Amino acid sequence: MASTMIPYTVNIKLAARTLTGTLNLQNKTAVDWGWQGLIAQGCHSSILIIDPKTAQTIQVLERHKASVVKVKWSRENYHHSLSAPYCLRLASADAAGKIIVWDVVSGMAHCEIQEHTKPIQGKNPMAEAVTLNDCLQLSYLPSKRNHMLLLYPREILILDLELSQTVGVVAIERSGVPFIQVIPCAQRDALYCLHENGCITLRVCRSTTPSPNETVIDPEQNVQELVYDLRSQCDAIRVTKTVRPYRVVICPVNENSAALIVSDGRVMLWELKAHASKSSSGLSSGLPPLYSPVNFCGTPLLQNQKCIPDLSLNTMIGHSLISGVDSPRPLAGQQEVHLKFLLTGLLSGLPLPPFSLRMCPPLTTKNINHYQPLLAVGTSNGSVLVYNLTSGLLHKELSVHSCEVRGIEWVSLTSFLSFATSVPNNLGLVRNELQHVDLRTGRCFAFRGERGNDEPAIEMIKVSHLKQYLVVVFRDKPLELWDVRTGTLLREMAKNFPTVTALSLLQDAESKSEMSQGISAREHFVFTDTDGQVYHITVEGNTVKDGARIPPDGSMGSIACITWKGDTLVLGDVDGNLNFWDLKARLSRAVPTHRGWVKKIRFAPGKGNQKLLVMYTDGAEVWDTKEANPVWCPYLLLPRAALTLKAFLLLQPWSDTLTMDITHVDYKEKDEIKGLIQEQLNSLSNDIKSVLQDPNLNLLQRCLLVSRLFGDESDLQFWTVAAHYIQSFAQSCQPSGYVPEGQTPAEGPQSSHLDICHDILCESSFFQRFQLERVRLQEVKRSSYEHTKKCADQLLLLGQTDRAVQLLLETSADNSSYYCDSLKACLVTTITSSGPSQSTIKLVATNMIANGKLAEGVQLLCLIDKAADACRYLQTYGEWNRAAWLAKVRLSPAESSDVLKRWAEHLCSPQVNQKSKAILVLLSLGCFHKVGEMLHSMRYFDRAALFLEACLKYGVMETNYDINKLIGAAFVDYAKLLRSIGLQQGAVLWASRAGETGKELLDELCQTESMGLEPSPTEEEVDNSLGNVE
Repeated sequence: MASTMIPYTVNIKLAARTLTGTLNLQNKTAVDWGWQGLIAQGCHSSILIIDPKTAQTIQVLERHKASVVKVKWSRENYHHSLSAPYCLRLASADAAGKIIVWDVVSGMAHCEIQEHTKPIQGKNPMAEAVTLNDCLQLSYLPSKRNHMLLLYPREILILDLELSQTVGVVAIERSGVPFIQVIPCAQRDALYCLHENGCITLRVCRSTTPSPNETVIDPEQNVQELVYDLRSQCDAIRVTKTVRPYRVVICPVNENSAALIVSDGRVMLWELKAHASKSSSGLSSGLPPLYSPVNFCGTPLLQNQKCIPDLSLNTMIGHSLISGVDSPRPLAGQQEVHLKFLLTGLLSGLPLPPFSLRMCPPLTTKNINHYQPLLAVGTSNGSVLVYNLTSGLLHKELSVHSCEVRGIEWVSLTSFLSFATSVPNNLGLVRNELQHVDLRTGRCFAFRGERGNDEPAIEMIKVSHLKQYLVVVFRDKPLELWDVRTGTLLREMAKNFPTVTALSLLQDAESKSEMSQGISAREHFVFTDTDGQVYHITVEGNTVKDGARIPPDGSMGSIACITWKGDTLVLGDVDGNLNFWDLKARLSRAVPTHRGWVKKIRFAPGKGNQKLLVMYTDGAEVWDTKEANPVWCPYLLLPRAALTLKAFLLLQPWSDTLTMDITHVDYKEKDEIKGLIQEQLNSLSNDIKSVLQDPNLNLLQRCLLVSRLFGDESDLQFWTVAAHYIQSFAQSCQPSGYVPEGQTPAEGPQSSHLDICHDILCESSFFQRFQLERVRLQEVKRSSYEHTKKCADQLLLLGQTDRAVQLLLETSADNSSYYCDSLKACLVTTITSSGPSQSTIKLVATNMIANGKLAEGVQLLCLIDKAADACRYLQTYGEWNRAAWLAKVRLSPAESSDVLKRWAEHLCSPQVNQKSKAILVLLSLGCFHKVGEMLHSMRYFDRAALFLEACLKYGVMETNYDINKLIGAAFVDYAKLLRSIGLQQGAVLWASRAGETGKELLDELCQTESMGLEPSPTEEEVDNSLGNVE
């Protein structure tokens, strides 16, 4: 039988369950939270992929040889299709200079990059270029353009890069704990700060609008500096020499979840929760109150509509109010809220090695209903950690021994024996501790009673297969045989008993039936001595009998391990040889592995299963075959299935019924794929399911919510801007009729505006007011002539001539620019709108621009209200962003629209090719027809169809021949896309909406359905999907 033992390869698709311990210092910066919803963390040379919702490690990537110093998820800011699918891509770099790009689902490397052995730096390279003492971090503020923060141990400086001046300081009081990291948010002007004690604090920028109870005499002087108020903080950790906080990362999609990485391997998952407050308790704390936002997923909530207040940061708190734009009093439906951190998940790390490991008894048909895959880990400090390998989470931690745990043996699914030995005394004797532990109660007792003091050290313990007997092997003392059930010593071997080097046990075929009848079953022990001879002992009840002996094999070295199952006995030695014995045929065969010391060998459980697991000196892996808890991550699906899941959620309701069951839809696909999609649907939280099945959830809200669930960066940005402006134009259409494309809708005092993080895309009035507030803050913070000059120039561009003149007149007489600034002040003050003066100034401005003085010429044109000409000059000289900025703050809606339309055309040019950005600009202008045409021409068929449908529902698009033609083409192409991914029912729906254009496709779909055929994608649909790239 041994001759048939040949190596074989199995394609295992299950992820290894890796239990991590203390991190390497080089792993400190190796953590990233991606738009895909998963956390990647470096642990020595491995990379763990963690699902923060279930606090599970779902994948382990192992290919690096050196410590991982940096990990980074791919961005999701592109349109997803069959040719550009949802996929999990991760880049990692190690200290030896190797960069690997991973396919996370398969665990395989896409490519490897290595330039000699230059180490990859784990810190921000910008920090090297800035010579600032003690500066820990530099980061841009994603919530405000041209702002940056500098992190110091005891303060955070907010810099306005246009002025190169500090406009805000977040300082820690004298007794406070220093900062070590800060993460600025995009959805709100807020900062997540990590402190040296592991505490995470959230600081939110204070609104410049005074609270209803405050009175401000001069609103111009209201802005002194940016103030970030402490709004919430989590509990600190116990910091020691070996336990320190390393890094914090936040969810980029929702920005209301944080993960703290601790040096001991722990990952603490914190969620920010908002609680409504009935009383105005903010005033008693000295802080202005925070209010909930008006909108949910970009749209005002209807009465009795379901929502998720804690979905994201911008659904928990409203934006910072801007003085002169926002009302200081809360709008209808707004509530005062308080923020609080809640610990929702914890991944524990292992202590320092060495460890003693033992897996619980295997799964059988009898214990399948209550079986848990538990792993016991004995540690050097005497405690035993029990892990559940399904989740990878710590099940229990028990303090059992006073010294290092040397071995563990399970006696049932809920109890085990463990032993530890103290440091030897002068005579080489030790104190042996053999403890019996019951996991259900945590009770421990000494199994050998008073025995154990001043005796030779225990080498190993073995429990028989039926958990009846225990063998205790000592270093220089004969072994002991115990009855596990009664705790009595059956036999202590004679002094001339051979020294045991390896021990294994076997059960008779009749043993199980005997046990079921309450009879003590016969069990067998085999062991080897120092010469390699194999001994056989039989135990039944209180009777111990010696059996046959097998002489040593001359080709084997010192035997290190032995195992026995059925008629096969296998021995492994310290030289890497395996010896297979066929006991029935009395034949043996030695197989050299050339792998070094064979540490352990085990047969797989199960009757007739002769597979063998061999562990060498380079380690072993524990594989969990039981399915883990479902994880919501569409990126784990096949590309076609991920797009189907997205369409299934977007196109609710199906047949006038809201459902979360894919089987309720006409979906032609294999049951295996359907099952995977249904697993994803089942893993959604009840809150998310409830909102998705709410009939009041409109199309815009659904598109925004689904893009957030998918972590689709491109989709989320598009639908945020689209939802805002579709509603904004729809509201302005209601009382006064249709608003022409390019005209900004009228903004009432109660209308909400787009968040300032969208910058140029915001409404002109709000954007202008924000810039005015910003320049006032710059005025307060200016500390040099250069700062004053920049403020004056900015005020002139904004049309604030009086204030600009005051600043120009502040120039001291000993300054070289004193004469020029005085003349400029006179010029600004005496400018008239007469023809000759305007002509002269325009001529001078034109000459200055032609001679390289673009900024000065633009400034002169703005003085004579020729900002439109200034914008054209800026665009001519390639200053597109500055032209857009100036148009927003100075021009009328019609003139501003012309400038921004030219910018959009420039973005669409082949040299620039930023069509997605151009679409966002056109959305802000209300050019919805052009947006629809561009989406369709870029083959974004799903986005185009849903966008046009939303425009029709909100009445913001005139219907004429050209528009109807576009709608028909977009709906038909979307129907073909749905057919290509197997959603026949959805294809029929959209083909029917296309009118005459979709009649041919509709007939084809109905014919296919009546014949019961599975639809296959046409060549055109294949071409569309493959060409679906911008």
